[in-house]
Amino acid sequence: MEKILNVPNHIAIIMDGNGRWAKNQNKPRVFGHKAGANTLRKIMEYCNKIGVTYLTVYAFSTENWKRSQEEVDALMFLFKSYIKSERENLLKNKIRFMVSGREEGVNLSLMEAIKELEEATSKDYEMTLNIAFNYGGRAEITDAVNKILKDGRTSITEEEFSKYLYNDIPDPDFVIRTSGEFRISNFLLWQIAYSEIYITDKYWPDFDEIEMEKAILSYSKRERRFGGRLDVK
Repeated sequence: MEKILNVPNHIAIIMDGNGRWAKNQNKPRVFGHKAGANTLRKIMEYCNKIGVTYLTVYAFSTENWKRSQEEVDALMFLFKSYIKSERENLLKNKIRFMVSGREEGVNLSLMEAIKELEEATSKDYEMTLNIAFNYGGRAEITDAVNKILKDGRTSITEEEFSKYLYNDIPDPDFVIRTSGEFRISNFLLWQIAYSEIYITDKYWPDFDEIEMEKAILSYSKRERRFGGRLDVK
């Protein structure tokens, strides 16, 4: 593997394919979600090691409530278990935990666990893990507009608007989507306006450190234009 010279400051990942990965192994969908949680741990630790400052992952969308009650309940239980099991690891590796999304509809005990871990990891950290949970890009923009109206604002800049989003962190430099799907799926619609995008056919449970290296190497070879153009020689 070539040496990575340009590590993204903020990587965002659409962790897709857990269910299909499980189906291919004749296992229930929750089996795939559990495997996906293990993959997240490995990728988080890898990103921390190479100097990524922010890692945002799409864990549960506002549309995912439409899934079967059995699967939704399993995902809620899995997320709460993840919060409990990862606490020591996050603190040891100086990783801040935060969640971006609506609180509406989320079980009170789960919200309490989220808030407690956010507080516990907020003091001394070198990397931020941002979980997009009960999240939708359109919902986030709508909620931001409602906050602006509540503040009585009649005019606002793009920079000011960003302050009204769920969490005030830098926009992603790089978006990775697993499972080969070519769509954004209502993820960070405001923030990824100029993000570089990488699609892999790998299902999320199979996305390991080697696959992550391939993705970041692809990013490191690109020249970001932010709407401008490269000088033609």
